[in-house]
Amino acid sequence: MPLEQRYFIELSYNGAAYHGWQRQPNAMSVQQLLEEAMTVVLGKQVVLYGQGRTDTGVHATRFFVHFDFPEPLPENLVVRLNGYLSEDVSIIKVFKVEPKAHARFSATSRKYAYRIHARKDPFAHRWSMRLYKPLDFDAMNQAAALLLEHQDFGCFARSGGGQQTNICTVTEAYWEQNGHQAVFYIRANRFLRNMVRAVVGTLLEIGYGRKPISWITELLEHGERSDAGSSVPACGLYLIDITYPESIHSREPTN
Repeated sequence: MPLEQRYFIELSYNGAAYHGWQRQPNAMSVQQLLEEAMTVVLGKQVVLYGQGRTDTGVHATRFFVHFDFPEPLPENLVVRLNGYLSEDVSIIKVFKVEPKAHARFSATSRKYAYRIHARKDPFAHRWSMRLYKPLDFDAMNQAAALLLEHQDFGCFARSGGGQQTNICTVTEAYWEQNGHQAVFYIRANRFLRNMVRAVVGTLLEIGYGRKPISWITELLEHGERSDAGSSVPACGLYLIDITYPESIHSREPTN
């Protein structure tokens, strides 16, 4: 029996129509859609392991999964998969990796973006959160910088999220403005469930002047989820990057 080879798939998806990445018992997920496509195209049942979860309605411009397969992959696999999948899911590439490489556990960092806009915009509608009051971006950036000084983010974790630890290492957290639009960027080695949307909702409270900058420190040191800001809508959240060590790549050609 041939030995199975491990492969990574890089893909992107518009999450508006899906109940997140992970399979759900009574709702369509990106995982289910892609596993069904892979099984049809390869003629064998395929199980995919994702780099993590995304919630219902959250998008990913860069997402990785891995799978094992005992036979050489067809050279036109990417073209065939994209022809089978709907327009809101795109396969970017498939490549061979080392046998122990894992889409989730081998990752060294993940980066999210949250998009907001401040006026009616038909090109941002449904893909960004619209706000109706001006924000103090200087205050929000000062507060965001404080995230890098802490590691326990339990005050931003969804209750019952299933995480074994609330410890995360945040290495980037900042806002960028472009006209009436703005984006919050955050990178960490890992994220708790609902953490980014809760962080954004908390920073907006500071941006509106309802809370001082120091509130972030108080929350991180003593707060619970009920003390922090509300979670912002999923429509503005995008997983945009994930990094892996170079050692995961196989020295053998993919095909």
